[in-house]
Amino acid sequence: MTVFVWQKNIEIIMETFNNKEYKKFFIVSGGRCLSGHSMVQSLLAQYPQNNISVDLYPNILTAEEAQDVVQQAKMNDAVIIHTMVCADIRQTLSEACRANNIPEFDYMGPLANYIENDLGMKSISEPGLYRKSNEKYFDRISAIEYTLGADDGVNPENLREADIILTGVSRAGKTPLSIYMSMLGWRVANVPLVLGIDPPRQLFEVDPKRVFGLKISQVQLTSHRMKRLVGINNESNTSYVDKRMINDEIRYADRIFEKGGFTVINVSNKPIESSSNEIIEMITNRFDYSDQKTTSIY
Repeated sequence: MTVFVWQKNIEIIMETFNNKEYKKFFIVSGGRCLSGHSMVQSLLAQYPQNNISVDLYPNILTAEEAQDVVQQAKMNDAVIIHTMVCADIRQTLSEACRANNIPEFDYMGPLANYIENDLGMKSISEPGLYRKSNEKYFDRISAIEYTLGADDGVNPENLREADIILTGVSRAGKTPLSIYMSMLGWRVANVPLVLGIDPPRQLFEVDPKRVFGLKISQVQLTSHRMKRLVGINNESNTSYVDKRMINDEIRYADRIFEKGGFTVINVSNKPIESSSNEIIEMITNRFDYSDQKTTSIY
């Protein structure tokens, strides 16, 4: 029965494709479209020259919303790809696609029908249930993605989305500390402070209680920078490790910390775990996260 349904769907789809060219995909879901989007992008990656646009239609929970999406697809000559776990909405969507001659790919229906009809199990039809049951895992992935995209002052317009913002001079340890905390589920941005260059204005527009200035001794900072220069074979860059220049940078950073009213954390000779624990303790005391974050990366 399942094979027949798939075969019939494919015949209808191919017949429609022969008459019209479709270059837009609508991914429809009762949840957040993550599964469907991932599967479609995995397939499209095999066609690097494709010019297919992909639009997401999440949280489709009623028959009326399903009908609206079908009408949008009809107006845009789009293909509908759906991962509906609710059988009634899935049926409504499929019937509307057939009635409007819209190509449709049902990622859930055939397997759901097999589980229910052949294996005798009953679905609870709750969209997003897998994500809810693995919420902490997905939050950690989201936090890591945000942190990587907000490293070294990139995308300052997104600073308001950060749980924690680190700032300090070059080689103060902002990036490794950011990545470590992101693995615990924290969205961390870091902003470098460079002598003679004003920080982005957004740094002073966010809640200062979320911003932590990393203070490091001149001796340790010089050591870190020397190792960096050796690692990139650029030992001739003497200004980067000049004692007077480094002291000027540290004083400049101190002025920025004071101007912004930021919390100063001394990271000199301190392991990342200790600095992370210190910051997380303060941020959880200042804001209510209701135990959403983890306390260990393991």
